[in-house]
Amino acid sequence: MSGEKILIIEDEKDLVKVLKYNLQKEGYLVISSYDGADGLERFRKEKPDLVILDLMLPKMDGYEFCKIVRGESQAPIIMLTAKKEEADRVIGLEIGADDYITKPFSVRELLARIKTILRRREVKTDKTVLRAGGIEMDLDTYEVHVKGKRTALSSKEFELLKHLLSARGKVITREQLLERVWGVNESMEIETRTVDQHVARLRKRMGKEAERILTIKNVGYRLKTDNV
Repeated sequence: MSGEKILIIEDEKDLVKVLKYNLQKEGYLVISSYDGADGLERFRKEKPDLVILDLMLPKMDGYEFCKIVRGESQAPIIMLTAKKEEADRVIGLEIGADDYITKPFSVRELLARIKTILRRREVKTDKTVLRAGGIEMDLDTYEVHVKGKRTALSSKEFELLKHLLSARGKVITREQLLERVWGVNESMEIETRTVDQHVARLRKRMGKEAERILTIKNVGYRLKTDNV
């Protein structure tokens, strides 16, 4: 039994029932809410390990929920929505979602994605604290501080930064980042620009320290580890 806590925020009650049943069968503790405002209250009170979030919600839509939560927490968010346009997916990822699944969907696929995301959160390196200049990452508390100020990152942003810090100044290719952070390889239909979009978001959160994340043209990225 896994024991991780999952919050479902979805206004389709029949779908919530199906998801709840399947998640509980896998050993997850499940909390549910049918509107965004109540979902935010439950998120703050229950501190779930992962959120399954519908976009079109009463009282507060999924986009607004995601923006607020990303200022407070790094808990993974999987957006679940009937919106299939690429622009909607890009917006969702840009504001901090870790994954995006369109309806109708396979419950088995959703469960697989949940397991992958939660498993990545458990992986740790030998060092519990990684540093470069004004950036400090604590792998035990899952916190990042930039110039002494706590900075909330999505789980994908956290994983990107962790791999860049762990590389200690070496270049990591976009393909390597896709495989390590998203768990995919070149045979899967996920474009490398997904990495670029997330790196751009990560830079926005780093302030002046964003200058440490260098783009290596046509290859990937590296992080300057000197203390200057």
